[in-house]
Parts: sequence; structure tokens; C-alpha cells
Amino acid sequence: MKNFWDERFAGSNYVYGTAPNTFFKQELDKLTPGKLLLPGEGEGRNAVYAAQQGWQVLAFDSSYEGQKKALQLASNHQVELDYQLASYESMPIPEEAFDCIGLVYTHLPPIPRQALHQKLAAGLKPGGTLIMETFSKAQINNNTGGPRDINMLFSKKELAADFSSFSHLQFEELEMELDEGDFHQGHSALIRLIGVK
Repeated sequence: MKNFWDERFAGSNYVYGTAPNTFFKQELDKLTPGKLLLPGEGEGRNAVYAAQQGWQVLAFDSSYEGQKKALQLASNHQVELDYQLASYESMPIPEEAFDCIGLVYTHLPPIPRQALHQKLAAGLKPGGTLIMETFSKAQINNNTGGPRDINMLFSKKELAADFSSFSHLQFEELEMELDEGDFHQGHSALIRLIGVK
């Protein structure tokens, strides 16, 4: 997968745009800035926005090309990111260290998915917030973004099980028009999740 993402991010344009994801921005703006974890952050659009709002951001991704463009975007906006080159498996996540975790279109294979989601959740402080926007399994019927493997798309049931330790989970399943760079364009089937640990 690293090679796939390096190839996708290798060009000069930002393939998902430079503006933050709308839902992530909307929900992050409700919170008091603190420590934020952004796994699978790609080219840095959400990390840079959060840093501009005063968040202390730790981001990671397995793609060197994504990291390079994220750091360039941060430099362009005169903010600093701690952006690590790491996989979900290799990235050390300190327990109860983060006030918020943002999972924006981070699609994982089903076998390690639950364990990796629980690893990330362990990094949230009690009372911390999870913000997630992702493609639902219905997205397999669209050609507007996301994995073409239905097993890497999500259901509400799967996510509820992955984050069952949370005190509060609020789901929204919806269909909407996406307009995020070259690869998230058009009618899409999504799940939005807000969780409180």
C-alpha cells in the first residue's frame, strides 16, 4: 500500500485538495484545542487546518510523498506539524495522551482493523473525542472514491464494535456529493461518527 500512496501523492497537485474535510472542520471547531492525533493523514490538509486553530498535532502516514507535501503545506501556512513516517502497526501510540483523534477516510483491511482502531482509541484521554468520516459499504456502488474492496468499507455495526468502549457514539449514515480534490468527487455513501471516550 505504501507504493500505491507514494504514486498517488507524487504529483505537484494535492489530490484531495488543501482545504480540511468539512465534517472534521465542523466538529473540531466545537472543541477546545489540545493534542490531536491524525492517522493516515496523507498530504496534510486536516493537520494544517488544526495547527492553524492552535492544536498540537501529531500526524502519521506510511507515504513519504504524502509526508513531504504535508510539511510543505504546513510551511506555506507557517505552522508546525509533528508528522511521522509510520504504518498503523509500527506507530507508537501513548495511552491517554490525546484530546482528539481524527479518522478521515482511513480505510483498513478487516483483519487488523478492529485491533488497530482499539490501539488508536487507547490513545484518547477519558472524555476525549473521536471524529470520523468514512465510506460506508454502500459506496461500492459508486465510483467516486474509496477502496474498491467492500471488506475495506465500513458498516455502522463494525464501527460500533470497534469503539464499544466509548461512553457515547453518535452515527450518521448519509449520501452526499463530495468535492475534495481529484479522487473524492460526486455522489457518495458515507458514515460520520462522533465518539466520546
